[in-house]
Amino acid sequence: MRSTALRSTLVWLALALSLGFAGAPAFAQSPQVPVRSTTWDQVELLGQRVAPGERARLMLRVSESFAGFSVDTPVLVLRGRVPGKTICMVAGIHGDELNGIEVVRNLFEDIDPQEVAGMLLGVPVANLHGFRRSSRYLPDRRDLNRAFPGRNDGSAASRIASALFESVVSRCDAMIDFHTGSFHRTNVPQIRADLREREVAQLARAFGVATVVHKVGGPGTLRGAAVAARIPTITYEAGEPMRFQRDEIARGVEGARNVLVYLGALEGREPRGPAETFYRSAWVRVNDGGIYLPTVELGDAVELGDLLGTITDFISNERSEVRSPWKGRVIGMALPQVVIPGFAAFHVGIEGVAEPPPVPMPGTQPGLPSPLLDPEDHPG
Repeated sequence: MRSTALRSTLVWLALALSLGFAGAPAFAQSPQVPVRSTTWDQVELLGQRVAPGERARLMLRVSESFAGFSVDTPVLVLRGRVPGKTICMVAGIHGDELNGIEVVRNLFEDIDPQEVAGMLLGVPVANLHGFRRSSRYLPDRRDLNRAFPGRNDGSAASRIASALFESVVSRCDAMIDFHTGSFHRTNVPQIRADLREREVAQLARAFGVATVVHKVGGPGTLRGAAVAARIPTITYEAGEPMRFQRDEIARGVEGARNVLVYLGALEGREPRGPAETFYRSAWVRVNDGGIYLPTVELGDAVELGDLLGTITDFISNERSEVRSPWKGRVIGMALPQVVIPGFAAFHVGIEGVAEPPPVPMPGTQPGLPSPLLDPEDHPG
C-alpha cells in the first residue's frame, strides 16, 4: 500500500516537472504566490559587483588633475533585495552648490538597502574639480551643466559629462538633480520640471514639499539631456551657493523620500501635492548701476507694480526703483550687492497661466524663440 502511494506520488511529480519544462504554467505563478524576478541578482557597476541587500561606494574616473593624478567621483549604491526601478540622485554639478551634496549624503546614509525595492544610485559631487576650488566651474571656466550628454573626445566638461551619463545616468529609470541659486542669489525651495511630460509632471508633484516651476531643461543641461533620453528627471533648487542650509537640506531629503515612495522604492504614505505651481516665470532686471537693496523677501507674493528693491548711486545718492511687471511670487532673488544695468535681481513666478505653454522640446525645432525657455539655471 505504501509502495503504491509512493509510486503514485512519483508519477505526479514527474508529470508536473515535465509540464513545467514544456512551458506549462509554473506553480510560482499561482495568484497566492507573488512572482519574483529570477534576474534580480547581483549587478556589475563600475567594474564591481553589488548583490541584493548590499550598500556600496564605488569610484567613477571622470578626469585627471593638472599633475596627472586620477580624479574619481564617488558613486553611492543601495541595491534593494527585491526588483524595482533604478532611481538616481545627482548633486554638485556646480562645485559651489552645497545643499544638494548634503541631501544625497543624508539619503544614502539613512536608507537601509534591506528596505529598498530596486536600486538607488547617488552621485554627491559630480564636479570634483569645482568642488575642490569652491567654484561653480571647471578649471577651464566651462560649466559642466552645459555639456550633457557629452562626448568622450570633447572638452574637459564634455568628457566628464560623457563618463557620468554613460556609466550612471543611462541606467536610471528616474532621476533628481540637485542645485541652489548661483552667484550671490538664492532660491525658494522649488522643483523645476518640464510639465508637458506626464511622467516628469508626476515626479514633480510627488516631491510634495516645494513649489513647482515649469521650465524646459535647456541644451547641455543634465535634466534636458536625461528627458531627451526618456529618463523622467526633475531638479530641486533651494537656497544659495557656498552654504549648507539646514532647512533646505531637510526639505530636499523629505521630498526625495516622497519621490522614492511614489516610485515604489520605499514603503510609506502617499506624499501630498505641492503648495503651488507656476507655469511661467521670468527674471526682473535692473536698469541702473549702484547699490542694490531688496525691499521684499524670498517667497513674498507681489502685485503688478509692487516695489521690489532700490538701486542707489553711491556717488550722487540718486535712487531708482525696481518694480514688478507681474503678479506672482518671488521664487528667487539676488542678495544685496553692487550691480550694473541688466543685472537679474528677482525671479518671479507669474500667476494666471493654467497649463504649460507650448514650448518645443530642446533640439526639436532649432532656433525657435521662446521667452519661457531659459537654457541656464542661473540668469547671468
